[in-house]
Amino acid sequence: MAKALLGHVAPRPDRRLLDEVTFLRSRVRHLEAELAELRAQRDTDEVDLEDGLRRLSEISQPALT
Repeated sequence: MAKALLGHVAPRPDRRLLDEVTFLRSRVRHLEAELAELRAQRDTDEVDLEDGLRRLSEISQPALT
């Protein structure tokens, strides 16, 4: 009966595996934050580019004769 009861108890997790999972989760969080930062920077750069192009198109140029 004791063996049957012990079969229902989950084996003790491997410490190295837990450490690796913890490291990978923190790495994923770091990469997600970096991705969000890069996307925000890209969006800002696109707005700046559009604004710059708009300003260039508004500059009056002398007519070619």
